Amino acid sequence: MPVLNRIAGFADEMKEWRHWLHRNPELGFDLPKTAAFVAGKLSEIGVDEIHEGIAETGIVAIINGQGPGPTIGLRADMDALPITETTGAPHASETPGVMHACGHDGHTTMLLGAAKYLTETRRFKGRVALIFQPAEEGGGGGGVMVREGIMDRFDIAQVYGIHNAPTNDFGVTDVAKGPIMASADEFFITFKGTGGHAARPEVATDPLMCAVSTVQALQSIVSRNRPGFEPMILSVTQIHAGGPATNIIWPEARIGGTVRAFSEEIRNLAEHRITEIVMGQASAFGVTADVNYERSYPPTINDAEKAAFAADVAREIVGPENVNENPTPKMGSEDFSYMLNERPGAYVRIGQGKGVLLHQPNYDFNDDIAPVGASFFARLVETAQPL
Repeated sequence: MPVLNRIAGFADEMKEWRHWLHRNPELGFDLPKTAAFVAGKLSEIGVDEIHEGIAETGIVAIINGQGPGPTIGLRADMDALPITETTGAPHASETPGVMHACGHDGHTTMLLGAAKYLTETRRFKGRVALIFQPAEEGGGGGGVMVREGIMDRFDIAQVYGIHNAPTNDFGVTDVAKGPIMASADEFFITFKGTGGHAARPEVATDPLMCAVSTVQALQSIVSRNRPGFEPMILSVTQIHAGGPATNIIWPEARIGGTVRAFSEEIRNLAEHRITEIVMGQASAFGVTADVNYERSYPPTINDAEKAAFAADVAREIVGPENVNENPTPKMGSEDFSYMLNERPGAYVRIGQGKGVLLHQPNYDFNDDIAPVGASFFARLVETAQPL
């Protein structure tokens, strides 16, 4: 696998960076140690500009090439998860209840490795914008950075991101020419009745009965309203009602869940039909209802032309036999979607070898894949903006 020679030369240093990040995980937007570490390494590397405090603890660093040209954005996420680590690794988390269970420590290391190489060689025109992002795990830090204007402020013309894939053999790279990750919306529904004694249900209006019926009715959206070739998941994951006593009909019941889709049309359909079904059920059972449908991360959709370009670069790094341009899109979500909504680009998954899945307490990033990801980032720049 042709990792760039210079990057291979400092692979051990990259491993040290990654292990420090893994031992010191932080959550959400609150990444003071992580951001300080990244900014310190960027300063040592010698990038031309370091802009801190974007989306609280995000960083954008600039590397100037040789001569005028556009700016290409490369993004890495930095935050961890509220999970207690069980790997037993020498570099295991030193923060109780927090660990890098999704490999963001590895993604940050990849981008730092690419930064070191690109700063030393500068075999490109224009500029590189290195985007170190907080709060991918639920906080939407990518969206916050976009709303704070990084695309216009740094004149970013195209943008790329990497995620490790423990479902793929080592080096096998997924590059979709279109949707690769789903949207993630949430819904919260509250039913209110009058409640009463369970021995006299006829004088109560029972919201729990309505909630149970609604859980079943909502599944008709996927089976009867969704166009057959449009992927969609609707899962009710919560139901809350009642108290400690079994002889009381409680006056309130709540349900909650998630919708996953790959288009705005299906998200609109879901919101509209959930509301219609809930109100119809409430009327039928004589209770009132409130629907709160919250749109979170949009679908992650690669630009077809940029995805094809990224696939060509990946073939150079991992070999043609290891590039999959028709991967099955995942129903999980990713806030890199906000950046792709603003600029053309691509999000790729690089296999780190099949093993423990993401978000598990015994997951660990494979350090051997970091130089591969760094080489991919570097060659994206050199190929997109050649001298």
